[in-house]
Amino acid sequence: MKNKIDKLSIIIPAFNEEQTIRYILEKIMFVSLKNDINKEIIIINDYSSDNTEDVVNNYIHENPKIDILLHNQDKNYGKGAAIRKGIELANGEYLIIQDADLEYNPQEYNDLLTPILEGQADVVYGSRFIGGKPHRILFFWHSIGNIFLTRLSNMFTNLNLTDMETCYKMIQTDIAKSIKLKENRFGFEPEITAKLSRIPKIRIYEVGISYYGRTYEEGKKIGWKDGFRAIYCIIKYGLFKMK
Repeated sequence: MKNKIDKLSIIIPAFNEEQTIRYILEKIMFVSLKNDINKEIIIINDYSSDNTEDVVNNYIHENPKIDILLHNQDKNYGKGAAIRKGIELANGEYLIIQDADLEYNPQEYNDLLTPILEGQADVVYGSRFIGGKPHRILFFWHSIGNIFLTRLSNMFTNLNLTDMETCYKMIQTDIAKSIKLKENRFGFEPEITAKLSRIPKIRIYEVGISYYGRTYEEGKKIGWKDGFRAIYCIIKYGLFKMK
């Protein structure tokens, strides 16, 4: 049976993204979703020290007809905490996580929506490691690290994902709201994957997406410490079944 979706909630955690957030909002605005699905944009400003808040407020003022909500955190809690807040505020039947940079292309929302609209999936991951779409060539050890973390995660979840660390996760909102999430930073990815995998009869799909990665000079924030935290979270939420 095919799914009917009226609204997709797009959650954007943002920390010091004044240079790119307007561009990503423009990209989202120009996406025409399948079946005339409406878009709800939820921006969680994670206590940015630059002009991210002003840029977003100006954009909202210039585009009053677009459904955009800006929530300002009272301190810098981290990406995972920002996503949790976004999930709490989401009103669409499904939600997707969108980084505030330009690494992921909103035009591919429809690719993730396809198995959902066909009534086949409850969750869809956008994989940077399958399919024939463009990928910027950057860091060898980052790609090895992503592959290692995904395989380690798969060992504990019994899934066969190719990209557990992907930003693009499209999830049925009721399911996302039912999961008690705890990680404040980049441990969010292995935590939600582990907890999704334990939901009885959940249907998880994967589709190939493009990827335009940033260098550290361009604003990339994840580092080796986050990799070790991810390993810890895979074991914590996988082996010990933490709630």
